Amino acid sequence: MLISGAGGSIGSELSRQVLACGPRKIILFELSEAALYQVHQTIDRAAAGTNIEVIPVLGSVTDERKTRKTLSVHAVQVVLHAAAYKHVPLVELNPLAGLQNNVVGTKILVNQSVASGVERFVLISSDKAVRPINVMGASKRFCELVVQDASLRLAGRNGPVFSIVRFGNVLGSSGSVLPLFHDQVRRGGPVTVTHPDVSRFFMTVQEAVHLVLHAGSMALGGEVFVLDMGEPVKIETLARRVIHNAGLSVRDEGNPTGDIQLKFIGLRRGEKLQEELTVNGRRAATFHPRIFTAIEVSLSECEIAAGLRALEQALANEDEENARANACNWVAGNAQVAENAMRAPEGMYGPHCAASLPAKIRRSQRMRSECS
Repeated sequence: MLISGAGGSIGSELSRQVLACGPRKIILFELSEAALYQVHQTIDRAAAGTNIEVIPVLGSVTDERKTRKTLSVHAVQVVLHAAAYKHVPLVELNPLAGLQNNVVGTKILVNQSVASGVERFVLISSDKAVRPINVMGASKRFCELVVQDASLRLAGRNGPVFSIVRFGNVLGSSGSVLPLFHDQVRRGGPVTVTHPDVSRFFMTVQEAVHLVLHAGSMALGGEVFVLDMGEPVKIETLARRVIHNAGLSVRDEGNPTGDIQLKFIGLRRGEKLQEELTVNGRRAATFHPRIFTAIEVSLSECEIAAGLRALEQALANEDEENARANACNWVAGNAQVAENAMRAPEGMYGPHCAASLPAKIRRSQRMRSECS
């Protein structure tokens, strides 16, 4: 089994839970040397006394030759693809790196998995892929479409069983609000929340990974699995809870003498008030009570090929605006967001990926119409 992004919060937990399943070999594929060292030490110690081989591979999924060699030399049967740049503000500021790593990296890993005879491929996705208004979300939706396209093209052939698992925020992960709130409390505040009405879905990393492995094992090909995340939690409520759990009081308009100030700083670039788990609200049950399949339309083979071509050309030219516009236009469920953004008064939506690029979006839409 190969786990891409093995050094991340989700990747390292995948590595731990996969180890408990007793595979013959675990390949930890990771771009960060420090993260790879850490996860390799942990998994290698846990595998002591077993016949499980743990192999650390330092590399990027965007390196086609490295990816091909790793998959073929180790005769990988299962790929769990967790490698991604996922921090919304950072990817907004570095769109080319985000799109290259997330979209092109997924395309390379998918293609090389097919060429190497991989049997099962699971993409770890995000609720930010649903009707995205930021580059990170658009890149993850594009990844979903690339995986679905491969599944459709290979249907009935002897290719991998592709599936996608989409879920919300993981508590305590890198970039999660909880570690940020704890750090802000330790420093004496203020604890910063973007907006009084902002809310998110949350799940522990152990729970999420457990369900990811279940979903991947039940896949027949091309499904977008959606995890039951429960009800969304208001971030303000979470911030107040962190302050109270530290034995301190909140300083706000109602309590001006409190210990820690709660401060609203405004939505960040590309940030939504609420996230969603399905494009159209439609989902079907599976035999697992906490795993559903999203009922959504994917793009045609021609549309995916044209979208990837346009995106890769923009990346090759280091053209941020065209890269943003192409990513936004080609993701399913984003058309209404783009239309609303272009019609909205200036400043209403903020400088997210669709709002300020009407001409480039229209150019990309003309390319798309050629596929119909």
